Amino acid sequence: MRKLHEWFQQNQREFPWRKTPTPYKVWISEVMLQQTRATVVIPYFERWLTLFPNVRTLAEAPLEKVIKAWEGLGYYSRARNLHKGAQQIVEYFGGEIPSNRKDLASICGLGPYTVGAILSFGFRQKAAAVDGNVTRVVARYFSIEENVDQQSVKRKIADAAESLLDATEPWITAEALIELGATVCTRKPRCEACPLQKNCLGQHKAEFLPITTGEKQVTQLKRAVALIESGGKILVKKGERGKVMADLYEFPYFEMGEGHWTQKAIVQAIQRTLGLPVEIVQKLPPITHTFTRFKAHLFPICYTTETPNPIAGYEWISRELLSELPFSAGHRRILSL
Repeated sequence: MRKLHEWFQQNQREFPWRKTPTPYKVWISEVMLQQTRATVVIPYFERWLTLFPNVRTLAEAPLEKVIKAWEGLGYYSRARNLHKGAQQIVEYFGGEIPSNRKDLASICGLGPYTVGAILSFGFRQKAAAVDGNVTRVVARYFSIEENVDQQSVKRKIADAAESLLDATEPWITAEALIELGATVCTRKPRCEACPLQKNCLGQHKAEFLPITTGEKQVTQLKRAVALIESGGKILVKKGERGKVMADLYEFPYFEMGEGHWTQKAIVQAIQRTLGLPVEIVQKLPPITHTFTRFKAHLFPICYTTETPNPIAGYEWISRELLSELPFSAGHRRILSL
């Protein structure tokens, strides 16, 4: 693996989490990097460390403040798990992130990859961190022509990745494999630039590896979104626990199905479900919002009402305070309009 180490030292990208890594920095960065591009994560990571510089400050912070700091990264269960995980670390481990696999695995939200990353990059132990990039590299390097989504094959990939780790500096190998998969051994591989090309068993069929189950179908949603204002306050609802948008604020919306509702139909839905007589002010530009396996097409319209009655599950919030609340990505974009 010496060639891989040399390649990594010369070609590694500069990221703030790679400077003076600690178990806490590794934990936060690796969770942020799940489902998110590294360039997007940088400002979030830096701001996070300013707000929550260590486990205790994160554990003691209000959940709403944590969600607000995460706003825009998506997959908000990651932020909730970080908050709960920090509280567990304070309660059971005295505020210190444990340095063994068993204890790390007991912390909320820590799966095999994140555990491996913390052990490797944070504690410099011999542990593989197998994400999608490493899976791709290992499947090609060892020419593993099996479905990598199967548990038995995942174990085979993990064992194979571990076998590649350097005896004296295993953490460098682990991070180099991730970097290789992210920049060279990508979906469309650049085998000519790969330091492992000479011994790679799958280079001639690299474009067909790894074998996966395939992409899940994206469900299309069409929603009429109502921005209802009364006396400088706007009606919003906080997502319920256990739901996709838990702890995030959104404006009232209505599923339109495959068709497209008329303005009259939307007004009738508002009156029927919220009990509010409203008047249309203006239509806003449509917005497309993608989350998990859904693609929501949002059609926002501004309304006013003279009867801001209390509505179960909803809150009337002043314009000034709205910017301080964590919104789902699509509704935050509507708010910015």
